[in-house]
Amino acid sequence: MRLDRIIAVRSAKTVYSDGDCVIKEFGEDYSKADILREARNQALIEETPLNIPKIREISKNGGRWAIAMDFIPGKTLAQLIQEEPARKSDYIGLMVKLQLEMHAQRAPKLDYLRDKMHRKIGEADLTPSVRYELQTRLDSLPAHVKVCHGDFQPSNIIIREDDGVPFILDWSHATQGNASADAARSYLLFHLAGDFSGAETYIKLFCDKSGTAGSYVKKWLPIVAASQSVKGNPAEREFLMHWIDVVEYE
Repeated sequence: MRLDRIIAVRSAKTVYSDGDCVIKEFGEDYSKADILREARNQALIEETPLNIPKIREISKNGGRWAIAMDFIPGKTLAQLIQEEPARKSDYIGLMVKLQLEMHAQRAPKLDYLRDKMHRKIGEADLTPSVRYELQTRLDSLPAHVKVCHGDFQPSNIIIREDDGVPFILDWSHATQGNASADAARSYLLFHLAGDFSGAETYIKLFCDKSGTAGSYVKKWLPIVAASQSVKGNPAEREFLMHWIDVVEYE
């Protein structure tokens, strides 16, 4: 593999292109279990009809693990929204359409979202009483088995340049569970990016197109915020704590 053209840099990850292949290289803090879990998630989603890059190989280079997969030439929805702000609602509408198509799929071998959230809440830097309250509320919400992305936002959707076909990227957080939890995380991610108008456009479109009450999606917000806080980004922590403390339950 040639790691000579960087196309994206994220926290502890660098993505390179090599011809028709993309190599996602992980920082040394990522364990073998982390890499194999992400690759397994993506391989399981490959068995569904969803358009995603296919994994080609897993390798290790100088202490760093890497996953090689198909390269999808094009622009992400985040790039398109930035370039064409007048079409922002249309692009968010496409995002919602793709998310609903994803939620219609099943992947029975994926981990359960409920189990993952219980674990994350248990790891969160919260008082025992708050953790108990959040886990109790989590148990009270319906458990489904829909494919959930766990990081569904415009930067993880790319439109292939030659035919306009959308592909969904980055399945490291994929689970099977309640679609409204997945929507609540997308709504929260818009807020974390500072795109408050985008958040409101997104939640309205999701609820309208899925027939889901906005109040029901928002019941998941404190739970999702608590699980998100475990990632340990100090700049996000105060914001996330606000969501855990003040969101009303209807």
